[in-house]
Parts: sequence; structure tokens; C-alpha cells
Amino acid sequence: MSTMIYLDNAATSFPRPEAVYAEMDRVNRTLSVNAGRGGYKAAREASEIIYDTKKKLAKLFRCDGKADVVLTPSVTQAFNQVLNGLDISENTVVYITAYEHNAIARTMESIRQRTGCTVCLIPMEEETLEIDLKKTDYLFHEKNPDIVISTVISNITGYMLPVKSLFEMAKQYRAITIADAAQAAGLIDIDLDEMKADIIGFAGHKTLCGPFGIGGFIIRKDVSLKCILTGGTGSASLNLSMPQSAPGRYEAGSENIVAIAGLHAALEWLSANQHGEKVKELTDYLVDGLSRNPDVTVFVTNQQLGIVSFVVEGYDSGNIGQILDDEFDIAVRTGYHCAPYIHEYLKDNSYGGTVRVGIGPFNTKEDLDALLDALKSL
Repeated sequence: MSTMIYLDNAATSFPRPEAVYAEMDRVNRTLSVNAGRGGYKAAREASEIIYDTKKKLAKLFRCDGKADVVLTPSVTQAFNQVLNGLDISENTVVYITAYEHNAIARTMESIRQRTGCTVCLIPMEEETLEIDLKKTDYLFHEKNPDIVISTVISNITGYMLPVKSLFEMAKQYRAITIADAAQAAGLIDIDLDEMKADIIGFAGHKTLCGPFGIGGFIIRKDVSLKCILTGGTGSASLNLSMPQSAPGRYEAGSENIVAIAGLHAALEWLSANQHGEKVKELTDYLVDGLSRNPDVTVFVTNQQLGIVSFVVEGYDSGNIGQILDDEFDIAVRTGYHCAPYIHEYLKDNSYGGTVRVGIGPFNTKEDLDALLDALKSL
């Protein structure tokens, strides 16, 4: 059995809860049929798993009755459907944060090139690496936003962005507000109304502790997108148009019942195993330990959870990752982490990006001590 210390949970949660593996195996062997396409018992049972998974997600985001839950193969596909489904033209003004993942950044750049819309970066405080709300307020006034997009927790530094404050300002201009909760869902409380969000994207395999192959988005019932994906939905098959209402409007193709069953089991596990406080304690513990090493620069923000990035003087970050793996069997992520804008503020290009630690529900202080000791020995 591997003795690997896994600290790459920001990339994907590993290991998953045992209940996730067990349920996926059970469904793969007994219910791996085309849900919604048959009236026989196995198809009905598979459909019930999908229905109940959506019900649990609606409860998680406190949006039952206010929004629809759309399932997709990944959160990247979810944001492609969402952003390409919006009515964007050369006159549209879109604001995004410097912390956005390429699921947002590249998609918006592609749309900008195609439509000529304006994409603005929300101002940052360079010293603190945090959003400058005062400058943002001024900028919104000078150039009114049509769409405002923000990640909830940065996949680079673990910074908890002031999404509610950003979206409250955006709503003064009736902007559409979109949150990326890939690193936050299941780890912190998220309330659709309280956040002032119109759409929230989520990844099943990260902080929700589910498997690969399942993600999605929450969309308010009064928000409608163009259909980017078209195809079979298992309903109204003689109609050449996609359904008019969500979620069917956005769910073309057969659903991955095995991955959905894994997410269903993960959501049940999360309801009985809240681990946000533990992850916060471990995050603070690691930041404190890294800060005591004179050769380490750690990127700290006021509100930080689950993810810590740092560089080591005299080393390329990729080399640090290799040493930790080869000599200490510690798995971390190194590089630029699919986030193109933030590194201008981190000033980490000479290091080849950062060394990133992603803390999960099964990590311990002993895991972090092993990392801190390994770095001291360099």
C-alpha cells in the first residue's frame, strides 16, 4: 500500500470517502443503464439517483424552488455552456477577477475575440493580494458592468474572495452575477440569495469529494441561456428544438449515472462529515509553519482556506515538487495552476510558478509536519 502523502486536493480530492467507491461500484454493476430513456425498473432507479442528487445540491446551495440544478461532465464544460450561452455583444462589459481559472479566463477570451466585448479585471491591492472593493466600486460607476464573474476560493492561494460584496455592487447595475465554487462547494456555506448570485458553477471531484466526470451549475429560474449543446434529452423526441425549460434545456446526451451516483454518495458523506473547520485549522497551521522558514515566501491573504501557495528561494518550483515526490513521497502541485492573470501579482515567474498545497478532509497535521520538515532539509 502506498505511503504517499497526498497534498494535491485542489486538483482533485483524493482519496474519496469509501462510500463513494462502494456506491459507484454498486451502480456500475447493477444500474449502469440509460436513465430517463426507459420505463423499466433499473432505469427508474437510476433516474431517482439523479433526481435525489439534484435535490441534495439544491439544499447545499440553499436554492430549492429558486433555481435549477444542471449536471454536466465537468465544471469547465459548465462554464463553457454558461458563458457562451449568455447574450454577449461588442457593447457588453464583463468583469472578472485576476484569480479566475482558465475555465473562465480562456472561455471569456475566446468570447472576447469573437464578439469584441470588453473584459475588465477587477482591481487588486498588490500588497495584500486581495480585491480592492473601493476601486471596484469606482470602476463599476465609470464603466457599468453587464456581467460580473468571481471565483469563491482561489485555486492558487486559497483566498476567500469577497463575492457577496462584489455581487451586491454588480446588482446596482442589474448585472448578471456568476460564481465559480469549484474550490468552495461543500467546504463553506453557500447561499444563492445571500451571495446575490445568478449562476454558480461546481465541480464534483474537488471539495465535494465526489468522482471525476460530474460537475454542473445552479441557475436562477428567471435567467435563461442559449442552448450551446443540443441533442437527445429523453423527452419530446419528435421535437427538433431543445426543451424550453431548465434543466433539460441544458442537458443534452446520456447522463453519467456512475459518476452521479458517486457524487450522490459524496453529498451524503458531507452532510455527516462537515470538515471546513478542520481544513481551516490545517490551513492556518501550514501557513504558520511555512512562515517560520526563512527560505520560503508564502502567499498569504486575510481570509484563506484549503489551499496554500509558496516559493522557495534558490529553487524552481517544479524542482521542489520533484524533490518532495522522489525523496519524501509527498505529492504537491507546481506551476501556474491554470490561472493566467494572478501570477503578475504573485511575481513568481522566476520560480516557474508556485508550489501549491491542497488540503483535504483526510489530511492531518502529521502530513503537514512531514512537508515542513522536508522543506527545512533542503
